[in-house]
Parts: sequence; structure tokens; C-alpha cells
Amino acid sequence: MRPSQPALIKWLTPGLGIKRWLVLLMLGITVLALGFAQAIVALYPGSDDLPLSLYILTLRFVPPWARIGVSVLGGLAVIVLSLYQLNRSILAPFDAHNQESLIDRVYAHSRRQRGIKLVAIGGGSGLPGVLRGMKRYTNQITAIVTMADDGGSSGRLRRELGVLPPGDLRSNIAALANDEALMTQLFQYRFAQGGLEGHSFGNLFLTALADITGSMDRAVAETGRVLATQGRVLPSTLQDDVTLMAEVRMPGETRLRRVTGESQIPESGGKIERVFLHPDQVRAYPEAVRAILNASFVVIGPGSLYTSILPSLLVTGIIEALRASRAYKVYVCNVATQAGETDGYSVADHVLALEAHIGRGVFDAVLANNSYPSKNAGEHTHYVIPAPETHTIFQRYHVHQADLTNEDQPWRHDANKLAQALLTLYQNATQAGPSAQPETLAAG
Repeated sequence: MRPSQPALIKWLTPGLGIKRWLVLLMLGITVLALGFAQAIVALYPGSDDLPLSLYILTLRFVPPWARIGVSVLGGLAVIVLSLYQLNRSILAPFDAHNQESLIDRVYAHSRRQRGIKLVAIGGGSGLPGVLRGMKRYTNQITAIVTMADDGGSSGRLRRELGVLPPGDLRSNIAALANDEALMTQLFQYRFAQGGLEGHSFGNLFLTALADITGSMDRAVAETGRVLATQGRVLPSTLQDDVTLMAEVRMPGETRLRRVTGESQIPESGGKIERVFLHPDQVRAYPEAVRAILNASFVVIGPGSLYTSILPSLLVTGIIEALRASRAYKVYVCNVATQAGETDGYSVADHVLALEAHIGRGVFDAVLANNSYPSKNAGEHTHYVIPAPETHTIFQRYHVHQADLTNEDQPWRHDANKLAQALLTLYQNATQAGPSAQPETLAAG
């Protein structure tokens, strides 16, 4: 194998479009320096008995104000042009698929770097909506997702290879990445036939990378770098033997029936009374706890109440961190009920179910939808109805309502509407303080 060329020789390779602008930059600096020299000569005049060549070079035949202005402005113009073209040449290899101008990207990056320290907790299809909406406003996003998934591709990989379920990790990594990028589309690709039928490429990628790096958390971190995510995704725990279990009341039965497995709970056909994790003490991933303690804003949900949100909250250390955190904490209620889990639930029923499992006072506010469109809804969409204004949850939480529905899929949250409502909530809370009263919001 031939040794690589020294870096200096590579920079001098013809055709890079760099040397010409470096030469122009030096010329601009020289002209600018000449302008300053002219100013010094004008302030401290010396002898005018100059050789003809110097007389012409220093433009002594031109009025002093004109030669100083031409030199300074001309030098600055040449420097600006050369720096602009030099940056374009250097950044061109990294800019092939980005249509935004350089200044727009620098401005947006700077704005996101100064954004809210956000932690979003949950899983399933609800949490990615929060991430898609909020990544426009901040880079400081941490998603903490459940590790109790045992269905579909994740369940098969978990049973066959003994890895942490990668599905929720993959979905939220993709949500934080550039949705237009080909790599992100590839990461979400699901095989439709053959031995890999039902598996997504991202799940297989994460599983392979976990084997290479030695752990799923390192695999997730490396994947985030590959996809240039606007934030990070963390597992709620690194224990690979976590099982979600439920006590379900079946119609006509007095005794509770125990159901094992996240994917089996919605299929049980009964009313869920309680969910819990096995083993009893599932330890939280320390980095997830640290993120909650350092956050300024925590969003819980949206997502499947019993199979996505509670499995993350029930991990030992998560609730303790939420109670200790000084962040403003909001629970986002689902737009529609979920068959097999929350049939007939109101906003109040969702909150009471959370309180029954994690206690009161874990979050400060509840964000709920107040728009119920019929267009595109279909016959199977049943919206979560609002809580009566006399309900006791209004005494414990700030209950905020806004139009959060997606126009094409009204049973889901619209990412932009949700982000606007969350930002309004946070800004109102930080400006008004803890004494702020409940109000109804119109999402911008």
C-alpha cells in the first residue's frame, strides 16, 4: 500500500480551488495594508521627492482621501470575496445535499445551540412527533425510551439474539435526524419478504453495531453521529431481561388475570388495572437520570399509556429523578383512545391512571387536544374527551388545551402544532412562575 501524501502536498494539488483564493486573500491583505500606509503618510507627511515608480505605486497623483478610500475599501472587498470563495471550496464536499445557504445554517445551528434543555420520555409512535417538532428549536434534546418492547422485529431480535429491543431507539433516532436524507429513509426501511421479512434495516443496523461496540447505548451514540441527529436517544435501562406485565380485569370475572409481555397486553380483551415490570427493581440507565436532573423542560408522552409511557416511568430511578428535577414537566395526553388500552378514557382518566402508578405531583401541567375533526378520521377514531372543569385534576395541575391534530391523520399529533403548544407552555411557565393559572391555548 502506498503511503498517503503529506497534508501540505495535498493542499497544493491543482484543481482544489483553494490556492487561488489564498493568493487573492494575501493580495487583499496587501492592498488593505497599503491603504493604512497611505493614511499614515497622510497624517505624517514626509518628503514628496520620490522615484517615479514609487510615486505611481503609492498613487501620489490621486488626492489623499481617494487613494486611502480605494485602498481600504478595495482591500476589504478582495478579502471578503476570497474568504467567501475559500469557505465554499472547503465546505463543498460536505454540502452536496443541503439546499440552505451557509448563513442560514449557521444561524439555525446557533439558535438551536441556545435552545431549551429538553428531555422527552416515552416510546412507540407518539414520542417521535415531539422530537420532529422540537428539533427545529433546540439541539439539546434527550429522548428516553422504553426497553420493554417484545413485539414485531424488536421482539424477534430480542428473543433470538438477546439484545435490547432496538425499535423505539431506531424510530426516535430517525425522528431527530434529517427526514429528507437518504440515510434516514434507509434506516427506516422495512423488508417485505424473505428471511428478513418484518425487520427494519435500522433494527438490524443497531443490533450489529451493538455487537461490534459491546453495548446498545454505544451503538445508539454512534448511530446518532452517522445520521447527524439534533439531539440524542437513550434507553431507559440497559437491563436486557425487562418484561412488562399487567393485571387485567376480564368481562364477567372477579379475579384479575395476569398478562405477560408488552405486545400481549392490548390483545387481552380486558380492562387494564395495573402494569408493572419484571424483575421488580429495574435500574435506570445513569445517563438518562443525569439528563432528567439537568433538564429545564421535561415532556412525558404522547404515546401508548400502559405500554409506552408507563414502562419508562416505572424503571427505578426515573420517577425519583423527575421529582428531584427543577425542570418544568408536562404530560401530553393522546389525541385518540387506543383500542385494548384506553377505550373510553377521558383526559382525566389518563391522568388518574398515571397517578395510580407513579403518584401525584410528578408533572406540573397537562397538555390535551381540543379539536375533533371528522375529515380523514375514519370510523375507528375515538377522540379522548376533555375532563369536566370541576374535576379534581384541575386543582393539582395546569390543564392546557389546544388544537394538536394532524390534518391527514387526525388521531395523531401534528408535530409543528405540538411543538408550538409546548413552547408556549414553557415560556408562560418560566415568565409567570409557579403561581400561573390554568389557561386554554391556541397553538400557533
